[in-house]
Amino acid sequence: MDSPSLRSVAADANVLLSAATGKAAQRVFHESSLVVVTTEEVLDEVREYLAELAVANGVTEEEAEGHLAALPIEAYPESAYRRSLPAARRYLGLRDPDDIGLAALALHLGIPVWSNDKDFRVVPVDLYPTAKLLKVLGL
Repeated sequence: MDSPSLRSVAADANVLLSAATGKAAQRVFHESSLVVVTTEEVLDEVREYLAELAVANGVTEEEAEGHLAALPIEAYPESAYRRSLPAARRYLGLRDPDDIGLAALALHLGIPVWSNDKDFRVVPVDLYPTAKLLKVLGL
């Protein structure tokens, strides 16, 4: 059962890596109608670390790449959320500059962030770690 108020989330690299390596995060994609979006930059980061995490989780690189390719993710280019970058930079610039793009996307779209990274708590959008998201979605 999906939460009626939660329709979309901006996903961080850590949860996408988890889903691609067969962890519980996969359930969000396969057992809910939630629309998952991210930035092209986050997807590049996922691809950079995918092989390493696949091996660490007992999955072949090919399996992890297949899982990632099968995830219904809408990736946005920076041009789509560029106007929100200054605000995101104010919140995260000193904490974690690598998260600014995803925060800007979430601010631009007015949606929560799905991440297990606590740095996003300072951004004025809801933050859903995987366990909380699964609970809210009734999974």
